[in-house]
Amino acid sequence: MSLFADQFDGKSVLVVGGAGFVGNNLVRMILEHSPKSSVTVIDNLLSAERENLPLENDRLEFIHGSISDDSIVSQVDDRFDYIFHLATFHGNQSSIHDPLRDHDNNTLTTLKLLERVHKFENLKKLVYSSAGCSVAKKTYDDAEATDEDAPISLEQDSPYSLSKIFGEFYCYYYFRQYETPAVRVRFQNVYGPGELLGAGDWRGTPATVWRNVTPTFVYRALHNESLPLENAGESSRDFIFVEDICRGLMAAALNGEAGDVYNLASGGDTTIRELAETIVELTGSTGGVELKPKRHWDNSGKRYGSPDKSRDEIGFEAEVPLRDGLSRMIDWNRDNMKWIQSCMDKHKANVEAYEPR
Repeated sequence: MSLFADQFDGKSVLVVGGAGFVGNNLVRMILEHSPKSSVTVIDNLLSAERENLPLENDRLEFIHGSISDDSIVSQVDDRFDYIFHLATFHGNQSSIHDPLRDHDNNTLTTLKLLERVHKFENLKKLVYSSAGCSVAKKTYDDAEATDEDAPISLEQDSPYSLSKIFGEFYCYYYFRQYETPAVRVRFQNVYGPGELLGAGDWRGTPATVWRNVTPTFVYRALHNESLPLENAGESSRDFIFVEDICRGLMAAALNGEAGDVYNLASGGDTTIRELAETIVELTGSTGGVELKPKRHWDNSGKRYGSPDKSRDEIGFEAEVPLRDGLSRMIDWNRDNMKWIQSCMDKHKANVEAYEPR
């Protein structure tokens, strides 16, 4: 897993949103494989925990706050070789509940960061994390691989999806206008160790606790609870292991062309029902699955990203098979269940009092 990471040795790296699920895995990978690197993390801990980070490492600096805060973004100076912008207002349902807060923590963070760095001379690359859902075709027929040049539709399912593509627009604008070395990467559905259910502050809906489908299914399966399958689990997603995503981020920083965009994808789709049944099998759960109706806002259907461009142009290819990655994730959850439970429990009163808009 040191491929790409060791090429950051001796470099100064900023990870915005670095205490989150993907961010803390990226930070740890760089620090482990680049013994002369230094990493600065900026995170407001809205959907993350301070304990995610290896704070005992003297090559890590942690700044608590949002990059959209002028007092925080002013601390970003031209000493960084690479910047990874991973900060986000986590999740579709949270953004539907509070579009203004999504704007503040998605769109505005990207614009503030780009405006701050656009005249920097030392910066080699800024990597912006976008979302494959923003460009994938909305279909329940057989999915076709979404290429990087797929048309961007006005039909979006959430403010989160909108803000992610706005961030891409801003990255390309700053590249064309100022030659800011921004590279865009489009995440698929990331899973793996380090994603804490209930991490961070209350964000308005029970999705604050349950977050993404994979950690939700793993938690419920380990507690022998049934796994809820909206729309009978017919939707499909491109599941990619978190270590692969981190390698893809680093490949984009090192090898990506400024102004361009790359999928970070496994290149295949798995139905949510197949995901659930695999997790039930691997955990030995007795809870089974529960068929539920389609969520009214979710029309994204079946999708996966094409890995061809990333493989051919930046040398990145996903390596971890889904079954192997799920096994590692399940082991991590078993080992960290007390921590996970404590993060979930702090939101219990809010979940019980929740009323949909």
